[in-house]
Amino acid sequence: MKSTRAVLPVTLGLGLAMGLASVPASAAPTAGGRAELPASIAAYSDSAEDKANTRAFFEAVLKSALSKQKATGAQAVTVVYDASRAPSFATEIARSAQIWNSSVTSVRLVSGSNADFRYYEGNDSRGSYASTDGRGNGYIFLDYRQNQIYNSTRVTSHETGHVLGLPDHYSGPCSELMSGGGPGPSCTNAYPNAAERSRVNQLWASGLSAFEKELSVKVR
Repeated sequence: MKSTRAVLPVTLGLGLAMGLASVPASAAPTAGGRAELPASIAAYSDSAEDKANTRAFFEAVLKSALSKQKATGAQAVTVVYDASRAPSFATEIARSAQIWNSSVTSVRLVSGSNADFRYYEGNDSRGSYASTDGRGNGYIFLDYRQNQIYNSTRVTSHETGHVLGLPDHYSGPCSELMSGGGPGPSCTNAYPNAAERSRVNQLWASGLSAFEKELSVKVR
């Protein structure tokens, strides 16, 4: 679940990738049942880089959703996803969308064509992650091995949290969705906590207003 910035695309891992994916291979549970995070991963959590990458993905998806909203005149911000390239995780993806739709009010996830982002599946040493080119094109990659170690719905819901604007926070408890792999494989919670729900609602409400203002200025 770790995010890494490339020259063109922006990739967010268990953080997506390192957070959920790489931790089990390099960390051992402590007496309290929490995995001891490697220093490199712990330092990345809540870092300026992670926040910047998360914001880049959020803005790309928001801009894509906003442009379609203006074209249709719809009031609600609807984010369309395409899960056809991740058939093995169809149930988890649908469940993740249901979880987020029941948790927040400012944005709604729906499956459909002309998607704002897509899900893919396969094998990747980085684990699961989210990636965007910063121009409205984004995707979530779900790694097979990681999803065998961690609760797959939690992985999917966590990664989707990045799309909605939430960064990683590996030191958080199991009740915090964006703590990713920090609490260890025994954590199966796939729901955002109150603070995370509030943050997503705030981001999509204020983010929408900000982009509308920006677009109106450009029109003038």
